[in-house]
Amino acid sequence: MAFFSLLARCGSFSAAARELGLSPAAVSKRLAQLEARLGVPLMQRTTRRIALTAEGELYLAHARRILAEIDDMEQLVSSSRADPKGLLRVNATLGFGRSQVAPLISEFVKKYPEVQVQLQLTVNPPPLHEDAFDVCIRFGEPPDARVIARRIAPNRRLLCAAPAYLARHGTPRQPHELAQHNCITIRQGDEAYGLWRLASGKRSETVKVRGNLSTNDGEIAVNWALAGQGILMRAEWDIAKYLRSGRLREVLEHWQTPPADIYAVYPQRHQFAARVRGFVDFLVEAFEERAS
Repeated sequence: MAFFSLLARCGSFSAAARELGLSPAAVSKRLAQLEARLGVPLMQRTTRRIALTAEGELYLAHARRILAEIDDMEQLVSSSRADPKGLLRVNATLGFGRSQVAPLISEFVKKYPEVQVQLQLTVNPPPLHEDAFDVCIRFGEPPDARVIARRIAPNRRLLCAAPAYLARHGTPRQPHELAQHNCITIRQGDEAYGLWRLASGKRSETVKVRGNLSTNDGEIAVNWALAGQGILMRAEWDIAKYLRSGRLREVLEHWQTPPADIYAVYPQRHQFAARVRGFVDFLVEAFEERAS
């Protein structure tokens, strides 16, 4: 499994041979022996590159997971506090993953070069019961008790709009007035579409908002708000710079939206894995430094 994982990562017999200290012919023979034992082709060969077959993709996914679990088991048994190493599969949302998580992963692998990180960005977080990722970065603490959720950063969702929009249409003073405004809506996650929940002290209101623009991409929604198209509810980290510059103005600032703190979520079986523990600790420290 380790051999096949390395071969897939290298992408060619010659590159794998250099890393293993073997000849390309020896690498090819070893792959052929593995395929003969399994009874299926795992890779398609060309003159310069190799490509995984469907069976090879399946074998690789399980091999990497099993190898990671072996590393976890050895660290657990030996109570090792060694530096993180091995494959780390990370999932994050599109906007936050691109702007915040990806740069931190770059710094993390500089510090721990033996970690191999696979980052996948998705509109919606994957189901927690699937074994597709080691760490998921999510907004809001998940209700599933079978996973560990560690808060890595505070976060709020704010209502905002461009000054030009507010000059044309007025500024709402109470939540129910949002129903008379053009609201930019985002279709993400399991949240009820077009329902904005607001609270102030003991008062709470749920408003069904409408508008002629909706998207599943937060960056697009922010750009529409900047263009004066309507009122937007968006995470503070995504619009803070525009609020500071005055390009966006907060609306109903005395009303709070549901909590949206940022959590690193991972299965309980990974709680002793150095690569997972080290990465989550790294995220927490990085966001604490930014906040100070």
